[in-house]
Amino acid sequence: MFQFILRRTVGAVVTLFLIGATTFFLFVAAPSDYASLACGKDCSPARLEDIRQALGLNLPIAQQFWDFMSGIVTGRDFPQGHCSAPCLGQSFYYNDMVWNLIKDRFPLTLSLTIGALVVFLVLGLGAGMLSAYKRGSLVDKISTGASMVLSSFQIYFLGPIALIVFVYSTGWMEDPKYVPFTEDPVGWLVGLSIPMVVMATIFTAQYTRMARASMIEQLAEEHVRTARAKGMSQKYVFFRYAWRGSLIPIVTVLGIDISALLGGGVVTEITFSLQGIGRLAVDGAVQKDLPLTMGIMLFGAFFILILNILTDIVYAYIDPRVRLS
Repeated sequence: MFQFILRRTVGAVVTLFLIGATTFFLFVAAPSDYASLACGKDCSPARLEDIRQALGLNLPIAQQFWDFMSGIVTGRDFPQGHCSAPCLGQSFYYNDMVWNLIKDRFPLTLSLTIGALVVFLVLGLGAGMLSAYKRGSLVDKISTGASMVLSSFQIYFLGPIALIVFVYSTGWMEDPKYVPFTEDPVGWLVGLSIPMVVMATIFTAQYTRMARASMIEQLAEEHVRTARAKGMSQKYVFFRYAWRGSLIPIVTVLGIDISALLGGGVVTEITFSLQGIGRLAVDGAVQKDLPLTMGIMLFGAFFILILNILTDIVYAYIDPRVRLS
């Protein structure tokens, strides 16, 4: 297992370097004057020169690339001050270091992602397994029908409806807001409960159908039929033999869905006016803030790679053949 984790970690570092190099050359080395784009219509020569210095556009491309990549590890010096490692540049729109902005916004995005992940895994897998266990019953029909309906919803449609029903009409809930978990765990959960549930709805429907299909397929496997033939109870066979095998395709899809979950986080933050990484990325793109956009892309890639490594570890634990391959 240790060698497997080491191989995946080294691969992630190489992948992150390639993503950083690709991002740099796509944004900085492309034949466009990003300083003028960022400066806007009312640009003064002094402002334009400040942006050029902040981006390092006056330096050779090789020197810019080295400064960008080495700054992530060792930090960089800018005309406005020192940027400690991991330095992702300086945002000239917010007039602050990109890493500081990401650190401030990331807890909200992480809360949404983890909260939605827990909701749709618990509800989706639970409903799917129950539906497979009671295949053909009324519970199975209701679960399958509900998943079909919910999978057609979108966050930008379901979000406003949830606000109207639970906040503005009934007053059962307050407007969604972020409260640090370390300060008030209950306030944290209550403040983000509506965005978490809305964000998880589509994935819940998807994982309900997937868990049901995977479990039904496992129940038809030869080793499961053999266990039944030996007189083992239905419940014991279900949880001892079929459950673990049904998780393999689900974990595989989960690794792919993590990036989609982050994409859904952007829409969720905008829908509920939450100031997370997604909102920051949109501001960076709208304001043509190149360092901010590049920094968020790199940080997003790093976050996805970490989650993919964790997913692969779980996958290797469930299926030992992965460790040997």
